Amino acid sequence: MPRGRIDAVDVKILRELQADARLTNAELAARVHLSASPCLVRVRNLERDGLISRYVTLLDPRRIGLGVSVFVQITLERQVEEALERFERAISAYEEVMECYLMTGDADYLIRIVVPDIEALERFIVNQLSKLPGVANIRSSFALKQVKYKTALPLDGLTVDLP
Repeated sequence: MPRGRIDAVDVKILRELQADARLTNAELAARVHLSASPCLVRVRNLERDGLISRYVTLLDPRRIGLGVSVFVQITLERQVEEALERFERAISAYEEVMECYLMTGDADYLIRIVVPDIEALERFIVNQLSKLPGVANIRSSFALKQVKYKTALPLDGLTVDLP
């Protein structure tokens, strides 16, 4: 049965869960001014409708020894669908790759990788990335300082039509 649109209470639920996914249903319900049962139904509906895709724990990369964050621009020899799909399958297998975007402009892809040190970066680029079929050019930029990092999406004015 179609649900229509999410409402202000759904947005409050999403905002609270983005801030702290470890909230119990009772805590969440209290924060959004619902009783526990209707709150749980709403959360389950948001999960079912794909607005909540998963729950994760965010780690501090530096505290676990992954202090080097690098943005890498990759240009392929050919930008045909088969080459793009092959590259995307291959890059998805690397644990060091945190993000990968198909881009417009000079480079075909922008990836962000996280490694413990420069030697690990060199090994990754030489032994993995440069050996991928179709890679024509690799340009790296080191992140010197993380100025802003967030995982919570902006929800102000959110309107979503649900199936």
